[in-house]
Amino acid sequence: MRIKFFTIILLAVFLFSACGQPTAPSATAIPTNTVIPTPTLIPTASTPLAILIVPLGMEQGTSDLYQKTVNDLAQQSGFRFQVRNTLTPTDIADPTLKVVIVMPPDPGIATLAPTAPGVQFLAVDIPNLTAGGNVSVLAPNTQVELPAFLAGYVAAMITEEYRIGMLIPQGDPDAQRALAAFNNGMIYYCGLCRTFLYYRITAPDYLEIPAAEEATRYSGYANVMINDHDIDTLYIYPALAKDEFLSDVGTTGAMLIGTRVPEPRPGGWVVTIEPNTIKAIQLAWPDLIAGKGGVEVQSPLGLGDVDPTLLTPGRLRLAQETLDGLLAGRISPTSP
Repeated sequence: MRIKFFTIILLAVFLFSACGQPTAPSATAIPTNTVIPTPTLIPTASTPLAILIVPLGMEQGTSDLYQKTVNDLAQQSGFRFQVRNTLTPTDIADPTLKVVIVMPPDPGIATLAPTAPGVQFLAVDIPNLTAGGNVSVLAPNTQVELPAFLAGYVAAMITEEYRIGMLIPQGDPDAQRALAAFNNGMIYYCGLCRTFLYYRITAPDYLEIPAAEEATRYSGYANVMINDHDIDTLYIYPALAKDEFLSDVGTTGAMLIGTRVPEPRPGGWVVTIEPNTIKAIQLAWPDLIAGKGGVEVQSPLGLGDVDPTLLTPGRLRLAQETLDGLLAGRISPTSP
């Protein structure tokens, strides 16, 4: 009997102890938002090198923009980046050197490039240099229709009663194509430019300057357009756009659109429709680092030197959209 009672007591103690012990919870994985950092490339002496050559006299803002552009491209591609003012045979003897982008003046690329076949050179705005081998060149801007079309579009947009005009060299077939494109650009903006309120103009006014005419006499033709023909905005064909001439026109009160702006900037300058060198370098970069070269690189057009009081932000947006359409082929400069 005692044994039975003792057994019952032990069993009760055991059961009581078991109930008092909490069950250990099973381990559960808790998701976290911890971001694993991307490994950062630490350049070494063997990391590929890209060099930008800029002259000492380059305007600081322009120099900074070129440096930032090439530096960003180099960083993205895992390259080291250096800026130099000159280029010597010792520089290109560096076995890690892969890309050299050169601004004028020419350091002698035609002589240096053949001695470094593993290096790709891009010459920017250096005259009399032919693409070939490991030398690529930024092609000269030979486009006449696209900038003329956009000039006609912008001129029509900012000028009351579409009093716009163009000066062209006489007997130049490229200038005639540009004039037609200028007309098409105006029509693209304003439709047929015919309303019951205004019917004077169905095409932009223009004057032809004889090929034998002295550049010092160009201003007389501009004065005829502005004073006699009552033109408020002028687009001057690039071959005629001499600095002194543009400066003279800038004193008349007329608005000016061109493909390059002289220094100092003339009065009434609306916008420059110019090759976008930065964009061209960015487009050429993948082939340069891949070792592909010897080609002409065409600069896409861009808008620069904008006067926001003449070409307001909203109008600038329309101009940029039109330029984008021209570059993408959605708008043809040869048809209205």
